[in-house]
Amino acid sequence: MQIQHPLQALVEPLTEELGYELVRIITIGNVNPTVQIMIDRKDGENITVDDCAAVSRAVSALLDEKDPIDGRYNLEVSSPGLDRPLTKLEHFARFAGFDAKIETDEAIDGRKRFKGKIVRTEDNGDIVMATDTEEFAVPFAAVAKAKLLLTDELLAAVAADDGEEPAELEADEETVE
Repeated sequence: MQIQHPLQALVEPLTEELGYELVRIITIGNVNPTVQIMIDRKDGENITVDDCAAVSRAVSALLDEKDPIDGRYNLEVSSPGLDRPLTKLEHFARFAGFDAKIETDEAIDGRKRFKGKIVRTEDNGDIVMATDTEEFAVPFAAVAKAKLLLTDELLAAVAADDGEEPAELEADEETVE
């Protein structure tokens, strides 16, 4: 099960009020740690630098007021990116048809790692994933971490949403001198 960050209950209502979805909060490092907050716009538009700055200012003021973190820290607000983490069941439904990687905290059909296409989500909270050879029903409650995989299909979908020509991933090529 994905563990909720200790700051989530404090920060999420603020980001929601500002019109953003809190995708994930993580803390990186122990000495002078970085608190990384990923946001997405509720209206479906792309995240801009101004969006990140607005959320950063609001969250910074809140953290200064409540002082939940001992010592110094850095605050970083960003978009989730194309190969975004999938932290809510709604994310899996939204990105059905795209490739993802899921790690579970318990074995499902003898495995803890799944890589394939998100087929759909079920009413019971299962995520149906299709690998090259079979389909698996992965309970959302068992998901430790998950993310979209950067593929040509994902790039094409993002380009279509933005009204652009799709880009292609370049294969790693060996350089011959």
